[in-house]
Amino acid sequence: MNRSIEVNGSEIYYYDSQTKGDTVVAVHGLTGNHLQLSHYRNLLEGSYRFISVDLKGRGNSAPATEKTGIEQHTQDILALLDALQIRNPILIGYSMGAFIMANIASRRHDVKALVLLDGAAECTPDHQNKIVEPSLGRISKIYPTADAYVEEVKNIYDNLGVKWSQELEEMARYEIKQIDAGWTHRSDEDKIRQDFKSFYTYKPEEVFTSIECPILLIHSQGRIGQMPPLFLNESYVSTMEAAKNIMKVDSETNHYTLVGEKQPEINTAIQTFFEKNL
Repeated sequence: MNRSIEVNGSEIYYYDSQTKGDTVVAVHGLTGNHLQLSHYRNLLEGSYRFISVDLKGRGNSAPATEKTGIEQHTQDILALLDALQIRNPILIGYSMGAFIMANIASRRHDVKALVLLDGAAECTPDHQNKIVEPSLGRISKIYPTADAYVEEVKNIYDNLGVKWSQELEEMARYEIKQIDAGWTHRSDEDKIRQDFKSFYTYKPEEVFTSIECPILLIHSQGRIGQMPPLFLNESYVSTMEAAKNIMKVDSETNHYTLVGEKQPEINTAIQTFFEKNL
């Protein structure tokens, strides 16, 4: 069931499976929305209550604030957990969502487990910018039809080495809106870029020393089309050194196939991690 609730002065939109079991709360990446983690929702919602969020500035949530960034999104998710009276959550974050969920686990000591899908790493602008920047220009463009936007997104995913699917098309159509001149992305490009810049001030060594729960880190080491992985082995050195109880799985997926395609090996890693730690 899709719902919205006011947190920190404006609305957050989210999916709630309303199924029985421990509650999993999942947060997407930089330009994603709650549909981005649909493969993991399908994996888990039969055994867990699964909540997947549109961060502010995405999907049907309120616009991003002037202070948008990893810290502001952290405050919003903390407020959402309080508003929904969720205790002992299991947290899953992908890419930027991993940075946010690691923050939350460092401040909420009732978190039962944390799954990081290729994120919460140390970043350097020279590396990540070259990979992420080319896909951001679509956000401010106006398209004559929804199909024209979907076709551009399909081409982007093709270049990223991701097989196109019905799930990706559904996500692409969800992230746009119709205006008088045509169709455009629901997000504000400047605010997305502001969120992206906050990656570079993130200090894993300051966050992970305060996390008490077990952590599963999936590192996607596959090339992204013709480009290298978004996060390199050295990107996770501080994360691994500071974490007290962390299991790292090196995956042949790339950063985008990790969520854009069904990943049986990652599914098995998550299920095994849950069986051992919950």
